[in-house]
Amino acid sequence: MMKGQAEVICVGTELLLGDILNSNSQFLGQQLAALGIPHYFQTVVGDNKSRLQDAIAIASKRASILIFTGGLGPTPDDLTHDAIADFFGVPLVERPEILQDIIAKFAQRGRKMTANNRKQSYIPQGAEVLPNPTGTAPGIIWQVTPDLTILTFPGVPGEMKPMWRKTAVPYLKSQGWGQEIIYSRMLRFRGIGESALAAKVGKFFTSTNPTVAPYASKGEVRLRLSAKAASETDAIALIEPVAQQLIEIAGLDYFGADEDTLPKVVGELLRQKGETLSVAESCTGGGLGEMLTAIPGSSDYFLGGVIAYSNQLKIALLGVRAEDLEQFGAVSAPVARQMALGVQKQTLSDWGLSITGIAGPDDGRSSKPVGLVYIGLAAPDGTAETFEYRFGQERGRRSIRFESACNALDRLRRKQVAYKNI
Repeated sequence: MMKGQAEVICVGTELLLGDILNSNSQFLGQQLAALGIPHYFQTVVGDNKSRLQDAIAIASKRASILIFTGGLGPTPDDLTHDAIADFFGVPLVERPEILQDIIAKFAQRGRKMTANNRKQSYIPQGAEVLPNPTGTAPGIIWQVTPDLTILTFPGVPGEMKPMWRKTAVPYLKSQGWGQEIIYSRMLRFRGIGESALAAKVGKFFTSTNPTVAPYASKGEVRLRLSAKAASETDAIALIEPVAQQLIEIAGLDYFGADEDTLPKVVGELLRQKGETLSVAESCTGGGLGEMLTAIPGSSDYFLGGVIAYSNQLKIALLGVRAEDLEQFGAVSAPVARQMALGVQKQTLSDWGLSITGIAGPDDGRSSKPVGLVYIGLAAPDGTAETFEYRFGQERGRRSIRFESACNALDRLRRKQVAYKNI
């Protein structure tokens, strides 16, 4: 057994079937890191006593803290406490204080407790109650042996999280855990692939404190920096110089950290200079505008947009020349350029951003390939430029539309930085 290692076991057939997103495992992973408790394995097991006990057998050999979520309800398939008690050879015992709490909670809601809820008042002999302030299913804190502690929680995140914060964390700290913390920062990059970024910064991957690890995620690449230290301040001091080196190496491919998004970063750049933006969209159908307006306060800089799906609207609203549509087609660099300039002129914005492309699926009406997209960018000085992307039909319509909007924002971000440095 590895002293100090925790393992999370999430119980519920609905998790295996994908009916419910397992957000509990993410939360607990973050919380364990904040306490500096090593955490190397997570298990998801269905509502089956035998398989749950198999998971306990494996986990109890390699971890000294087992954290369970789910399986504490009143129905026959809620088996967590039963499986734990049976595995360690102790009986389930009724705790009167739990029963009274359940009865009181039903009364507060104007309901009478049903017989099956009494099941929730039984916990393994020797375990302490981990109170549930909001729900009827308490958890347990059980020091099974000097080297093994078990904590159980309901699967409902709204119940599990306050139980963790109010009771589990103070208990773990009282037992000597959480003397160090693991603090992480996520650096985010766009316009460079994972392998290309790794080639540039690969020497950092052998660092031990902080560690540096790459992740690819929906059109962007991330580098997670994690440091272990006595405090968050000390961990940040370890991370900061490494982060700055990585940012310097990446240059314009780096766009933000942690919760930064392209729309947020672009919006901050616009706000800093007191500039405005408008958009003209075809294949993205408003997706670019939706990204921008999802940011609180975007009305400070985003004026609006035009969804010009048809050629007639491109001509009437954006001033695209009919002869260019005839000669080059709606999906072309000249049209993207005119769309960006047109929306800039119509709205009197500082920047104009446009997207026109073929998102698919192929309907046989165009000689151009699915995934061909042009982005137009009109700058405050009256100049405009275009960018061509070929995403490929295999990406699918949803992905092509999403990546088109993200790449449009990234092109604007890069141009904004160039203007900012002039």
